Amino acid sequence: MTEQAVHPSEETFALHATARAFEQLRDIVKVPSNQREIPDLFVATDQLQRLSALIADVSDEVLFHVAADTAEPDPGPVILAYTSALVPAGRAMEGLTASAEQLGFLRRFAHVLPGAPELEEGREAAFLVVQDRLETVRAELGDAARGLHCAADRLSGAPPRSVAALSRSAGITNATAHTAPEPRSTAPARLAYTPAPRHGR
Repeated sequence: MTEQAVHPSEETFALHATARAFEQLRDIVKVPSNQREIPDLFVATDQLQRLSALIADVSDEVLFHVAADTAEPDPGPVILAYTSALVPAGRAMEGLTASAEQLGFLRRFAHVLPGAPELEEGREAAFLVVQDRLETVRAELGDAARGLHCAADRLSGAPPRSVAALSRSAGITNATAHTAPEPRSTAPARLAYTPAPRHGR
């Protein structure tokens, strides 16, 4: 029995809808190219709330399918799709929180007169961290969306969206399309502000 035969269309619709929610959030996360484009702390916390709500929605889907676990149809593929999306979503949350911390540091010293070399270095370091983390956030949100779209396409029996799009644009072969991507390795950026450990206070 195939996944296409046992999973109703509303399951694939829900997966695609959740993927689009990740894409919409990715599109509003902007990576600054200079210090003048650093996002406002209000914008950053709003993005944190949006992602938190989206992660809660995905978790709710997992809870619903686990609680309604039946032999027919097998909920395993749907549950796996949602739990797999939580991994890049969690990394995106980590990136947003790290970025928000740096924005808090910049806000704290926003009205301090320039001239102190240490402060200028701290501001530059904070900008680099924000830039690096927001690039990671966009990449991780995109990964979550692609994973959900591909899972929905598998359930419906349609060719994966990413494979179909690449095939049309680059003429790649099926073997190439299904090659697993190289794991992303992001070197840790130096934090401009690092709070002291709680036990040391």
